[in-house]
Amino acid sequence: MKHSYQYILPLMAWMLAAVSCSDLLNQEPPSYAVPEDYYRSEDQLQAATNQFYTDVLPSHDGWGYGTFATDSNTDNQAGFSADSKYGTGLWLVGTTNDNWAWSNIRNINYTLNTVLERYEADEISGSDTNIRHYIGELYFFRAYCYFDMLQKWGDLPIIKEALADDETILVENNQRSPRNEVARFILEDLTSAADYMATDIDSRRNRVSADVATLFRSRVALFEASWLTNFKGTPFVPLGDGWPGAEKDYNADYEYPSGSIDAEIEYFLNEAVADAEQIAEAYIGQLSQNTCEVPQSESDPENPYFAMFGEDDMSGYPEILLWREYSEGLGITNNVEVMVNFGNYGVGLTRSMVESFVMEDGLPIYASHSGFSYSDETIADIREHADPRLKIFLKEPGQLNVFLNMDSDKDHFVEEESYPDILTTSAENGYSTGYTMRKGGSFDKARTGNGAGYTGSITFRATEALLNYMEAEYMLTGNINSGKILEYWRAVRTAAGFTGTAAGFTGTAVDPQVTIAATVMENEKLDWGAYTAGSLLTDVTLYNIRRERRCELMGEALRWMDLIRWRALDQMVDEPYHVEGFHLWNTPMEDWYDASDLVSDGSSSANVSAESLSEYYRPYEKNMTSNNSYRNGYVWHMAHYLQPLPIEEFQLTSSDYSTIELSPLYQNPYWPTTAGMPAEQ
Repeated sequence: MKHSYQYILPLMAWMLAAVSCSDLLNQEPPSYAVPEDYYRSEDQLQAATNQFYTDVLPSHDGWGYGTFATDSNTDNQAGFSADSKYGTGLWLVGTTNDNWAWSNIRNINYTLNTVLERYEADEISGSDTNIRHYIGELYFFRAYCYFDMLQKWGDLPIIKEALADDETILVENNQRSPRNEVARFILEDLTSAADYMATDIDSRRNRVSADVATLFRSRVALFEASWLTNFKGTPFVPLGDGWPGAEKDYNADYEYPSGSIDAEIEYFLNEAVADAEQIAEAYIGQLSQNTCEVPQSESDPENPYFAMFGEDDMSGYPEILLWREYSEGLGITNNVEVMVNFGNYGVGLTRSMVESFVMEDGLPIYASHSGFSYSDETIADIREHADPRLKIFLKEPGQLNVFLNMDSDKDHFVEEESYPDILTTSAENGYSTGYTMRKGGSFDKARTGNGAGYTGSITFRATEALLNYMEAEYMLTGNINSGKILEYWRAVRTAAGFTGTAAGFTGTAVDPQVTIAATVMENEKLDWGAYTAGSLLTDVTLYNIRRERRCELMGEALRWMDLIRWRALDQMVDEPYHVEGFHLWNTPMEDWYDASDLVSDGSSSANVSAESLSEYYRPYEKNMTSNNSYRNGYVWHMAHYLQPLPIEEFQLTSSDYSTIELSPLYQNPYWPTTAGMPAEQ
């Protein structure tokens, strides 16, 4: 399932895009061939859908830390380089933008429309069950593409056909539908996907299933409900103050299909609850259990929760609903195992991520604990009484990284975890924050060749359904006792390994109300999820639902999606945020490095941040000269919640190929319509 977006520049070149399933079909691309030659048999349809696994779903081949590094550039993880979206004047409107990419959608539309026509005419030979399943996959892939676009752009043209090579038709179809209508369209496709797909077509779960479609549907519905809730009244929602869609005649009389934005939010929340509950009920008894121990020898018992993320073959874990397989036979490999041995390919956990985890008794790190208190003097101190998930996934110097198949050479693994090397910027060996993660590791040298690992990649995991339900049901009712919120929350914590009891509190660490009762929002300011619309949350229960989600899904590529739907970045408009890593200064960890090697003078040659800034290592504030755009921390601009439409698209869809205002398109909020210009707000 290689992720290889097929970009087109610009949309007017849409008519030239070739359907990308030719490799597996071994025939001429359908856009150039006689339609009668295609999609007449089950095997042809399977080959076409196989290619969309490659073109649409995420992939992490070759170098890098795979899925587990994709929360970089959030408050969860940080790489060696900061992202331009957190600076001023760095992200500019482009003439083109490769993310305004429609070829996958066009190719899916062509295939889906042709196959449906053939199927309804009974012109496809083979198993009806399998044919219907592949049709369902096509609906799913279109939904997946559209959701990716929805997160980047908001309002979008809804295209259900492979449009004719006619300029008039193409321009007319550039009308952007309000974002909630796009979300409804995605939900419709996912309903169709689930209806068509079989439940048992692939026991290894390397193919999309009806359960995957239903889980994804809950994600989409929760995303849109959250966005509409948190951006209500702004230009980022239909009919909000300054919504740019209102300037176009085709949106001038728009009304929400539910009657109001509040009713629309309720619609999406109800959909999210129903879909999430369906999956949660099916898998709640099959979640992998954390034993709270990190195996350090072949004789140690296996930890199923830990092992789940690092297996070559993930088919034995029922809660993994869809995963990508890597193997020598398939000719696809990754580098996850090597990167677990080193510094996660230069993508480290932040102080914010580490301190978001509660302690083993369920209390936040600043609360009074049962005979112990939180310390980050060393990484060992952090792990000692930590949330069982942090305890197994935060790497500690002195731990074994590898103990299986040790007869190989040692060029590409480090047998024992060393002190984090923060003084190198080597992508392969460097530690960007001092904190590194063991998620995805297996201790197996046989899989640690550079670019030659076979660690599977999780695409959908059933635990997300429980988290989706908790949040959607709470947003609907505002009552933690509503529905199955507490049941599902306790199930997540039980699987995570919580068992302890907090002194002075009724209930065990499995009970989220122990955490809620001890939470002080003023102490949670490092967590972006503690904010909405620039203000610290006052609803402690809602915050802790967000916290649980953050900790359970750490490194699973969902953090950015969550941050934007929560509108959790506004606070940085007025108050810069300082990305921090481990507690370097005035702790025993400072002694891990020769004093003469630590250069903290703020010059362009500095290799660590100065103690005067913070005792915690700030990877983007080593160089405090004027050429470092992040020397004073991260800042935010409201426009950056969405991407700017490329100027060439306006010009090519304008009646005179020049005047922006004559295009059916409109720019996203606070972005100008001049190339090379930064956000206006």
